[in-house]
Amino acid sequence: MTTTPYHLRIPEEVLAVSKIRAEEEHLDQSTTLKQFLHAGAEEYILKLVKKGRISIGKAAEILKKTVYDIQRLAKNYGVELGPTTEQTEKSIKTAKKLFSS
Repeated sequence: MTTTPYHLRIPEEVLAVSKIRAEEEHLDQSTTLKQFLHAGAEEYILKLVKKGRISIGKAAEILKKTVYDIQRLAKNYGVELGPTTEQTEKSIKTAKKLFSS
């Protein structure tokens, strides 16, 4: 993974949490902050997939993961991927029309 320096103001509360995690997991605080940032990015990308704004393939490309990794991440975050109820109903109606003709 390539990194780019970026000036950022971090709320004291977030720094306090990252310090606790760093101490508990024997990491440096910079690493815990990067992990928090990455977790937030993963969750946001999954929400975009859920909304249909990007594909699972694009999410995998952005996060440098496989499609299967994205599906596992979604499960871990409690994000359901796949068609909405409305999309499923529309598909069923379309299939019925095609097969009844």
